[in-house]
Amino acid sequence: MLKKIGIALLILLLILVVLLAAGAAYAPKWTRDTAEKSFPQVDGEIRLAGLDAPVEVYRTEYGVPHIYAASQHDLFFAQGYVTAQDRFWQMDFWRHQGAGRLSELLGKNLLDTDKFIRTLGWERIAQEELDNADPELVAAMEAYAEGVNAYLAERSGAEIALEYAFLPLLNPDYQPAPWTPLNTMTWAKAMSWDLGGNMQQEIFLATLLKYFTQEQIDELYPSYPFDDRPVIVPHPHLTSGTAADPQFISDLAVAALPALEGVAEQADALNALTGGGFEGIGSNNWAISGERTASGLPMVANDMHLAAQMPSIWYEVGLHCTGCDFDVVGVAFAGAPGIIVGHNNRIAWAFTNVGPDVQDIYIEKINPQNPNQYEFRGEWVEMQTLTERINVAGGDPVELPVRITRHGPLITDVFGLEDFRDEAGIDIPENYAIALRWTALEPSCAFCAIFGFNTAQNWDDFRLAATKFAVPAQNLVYADVDGNIGYQMPGKVPIRVEGHNGLLPVPGWTGEYEWQGYIPFEELPYAFNPPEGYIVSANNAVVGPEYPYFINYYWSYGERAARIREMIENAPGPIDADYIQKMHGDSKDINAPGIVAVLQSVPLDDPDLERYRAIFDNWDYQMGMDSAPAALYAIFWKHLNAATLADDYPADNDDVRPEGGYAPQEFFRHLVEQPDSPWWDDQTTPQVETRDDIFAQAFADAVKEMRGLGGDDPASWAWGDLHTLTFEHQVMTNFPFIKNAFNRGPFRLAGTSISVNATAWRVANSYETYWIPSMRMIADLSDWQASRLIHPTGQSGHPYHPHYIDMADPWRLIQYHPMHWERDAIEASAEAHLRLIP
Repeated sequence: MLKKIGIALLILLLILVVLLAAGAAYAPKWTRDTAEKSFPQVDGEIRLAGLDAPVEVYRTEYGVPHIYAASQHDLFFAQGYVTAQDRFWQMDFWRHQGAGRLSELLGKNLLDTDKFIRTLGWERIAQEELDNADPELVAAMEAYAEGVNAYLAERSGAEIALEYAFLPLLNPDYQPAPWTPLNTMTWAKAMSWDLGGNMQQEIFLATLLKYFTQEQIDELYPSYPFDDRPVIVPHPHLTSGTAADPQFISDLAVAALPALEGVAEQADALNALTGGGFEGIGSNNWAISGERTASGLPMVANDMHLAAQMPSIWYEVGLHCTGCDFDVVGVAFAGAPGIIVGHNNRIAWAFTNVGPDVQDIYIEKINPQNPNQYEFRGEWVEMQTLTERINVAGGDPVELPVRITRHGPLITDVFGLEDFRDEAGIDIPENYAIALRWTALEPSCAFCAIFGFNTAQNWDDFRLAATKFAVPAQNLVYADVDGNIGYQMPGKVPIRVEGHNGLLPVPGWTGEYEWQGYIPFEELPYAFNPPEGYIVSANNAVVGPEYPYFINYYWSYGERAARIREMIENAPGPIDADYIQKMHGDSKDINAPGIVAVLQSVPLDDPDLERYRAIFDNWDYQMGMDSAPAALYAIFWKHLNAATLADDYPADNDDVRPEGGYAPQEFFRHLVEQPDSPWWDDQTTPQVETRDDIFAQAFADAVKEMRGLGGDDPASWAWGDLHTLTFEHQVMTNFPFIKNAFNRGPFRLAGTSISVNATAWRVANSYETYWIPSMRMIADLSDWQASRLIHPTGQSGHPYHPHYIDMADPWRLIQYHPMHWERDAIEASAEAHLRLIP
């Protein structure tokens, strides 16, 4: 969500405006009435300049538009028009975010974030990509933009969206600019930031080195457990080698912490906007061959995990070209033509995040006589320099100098020697700055790949499209109507030199840590009709340690992948959509049995505690929303984390404290087998605690908290009463007097971060959910009309619209609506029919 918008001033202005405009007693009615002005026309006819022929738009029972057009131009024109009808504010906000232009929309308090994005150069790179994109994609984006602008030509202000009724408090002169293809391309950079790279992880690890030895860090943040957790491609087509990390890099990283911490603050502010940067962002997808399905043809499942937001990040749509071969349904981004995940007439595809290490921080040695020069292999090299002009709503424009080295843009100012030299103990630069090398800052074309997936007819077509998917690299799962299933990992993944594993910042001046190119596409992991009869990816390791190239060190630890594999292999019969629906809703914590087994063995010496512990006796380890054991276990897990580790982490730096996510789960999975490990000892007490002491203490604290929250009777306890989700508007949630017009919730949820039904919560803070399955899809290759889909909020971005929040309950209860495909079914289920005519 947005931060620091000057809330006090806005509240005063808002109160004044609402009181004058409507009267305090009628403020909710005024808001609702104003919102209704933005509701789109969905029936009848609309005449639009720019169309070549009539277009039919049927909206099905959840407001999902299916567009029938005679040409690709008219199809994407109509997609732009219809999406703007439902989601233009979201599109407008996203384009300002992706371009680093939030200040010109929302004011000077977002200037620092804009500076960071402009320094990274998202829009600059997007323009290069657009200049070199496939002509067919450019034509699609231009047609889409024509449609968006046709909608904007009809309306203004609050007629477009309710947000524009309040925006004048921040920006009284704002009028949305026409949509352009560049606006579409910049959004890909924002998603790349969310899903790709490890810059913050490098900073985090460098910070940990200040407090822990490398051996301790390796225990706290273990490597992937290849011995008992699955990899996505268990039959790699290549074998060989690994790399090491010299001590010099560790010392340098600690020495440069003053600059790195400043970068981390900028990145945190950006993550607050985009929803990125948190541990565990990921997804599940799997393909099951016809050997294991009831129909004899494959099935594909997907649920992509992203930050919760209002409206949903996804916009569901069907695109049917009656005069050409483009025919596809699924979920799209508001602001982009085509479908991101879904199916056409022959193939289905799904995504999860690979999370390869595609970012490196380089510490650059700056010439003290010329700040626009940096050293490389003993010579001073001129930086590329440019100036970004940032317009600020209600203020003067700001000129931002940007300097770029061979490793990427400098994301810090120059620091003096006194900042770190005394602590370093190594030969380091007197003047230095931090540069970021990131594959997303090199031109590519993710949307070119997406467009190719939309039209692919077979595995070869699909893989050819995947060659263009440079960043953010995704685990691509595939199936086709001929019965094939496949997997491809695409992306530009750097090849590093021996001694550079990408985990910590490295010196840029020596030339010893340069990337050696990228893993060739043909050597990236893939699978086609594997002998298991299924492919599962859940952000787990793609390949085993025998693979010759480094992809990543810190994966998800395979809990979700292991559980999905278990459910496929132990299915009670041939698999169908109903069984996959149960898999999507599976909330089992597969680490809980090991933790509970230890708890059950610990002497408690308190009859009340023993009575409460007994609720675990017959627990199935499902984190169900109505489950009392799940509620008590979650609270116990929080206290176990605190009781074990609070004394080990620094009291003066909350940023390095674990949130109870993936790494602590794996850490405790092994630690419980070491009852006398030093980690159990509470260093704040004179005695030496063991595992059993800490378990007993944590359980007593958990019961006390549970009784305070839910009463003394376990029959009244329920995980869903604690584990809730409020869908928050990215901007309006900051304003107390109007946020209830935009936010919706709280909603009770099942699940936890490592269950298939992945609903993460921050252990150190609260039980509320902060990232979720942002959609769920079941594609049935034997009958496209039998496919199913849901996303969390609704199709509409307009508060009070019937489709603003109508998907929330089905989504949280693991229900779906039909992913309509056949035109007869679409027309039969249509609640509205709109004709767009030239």
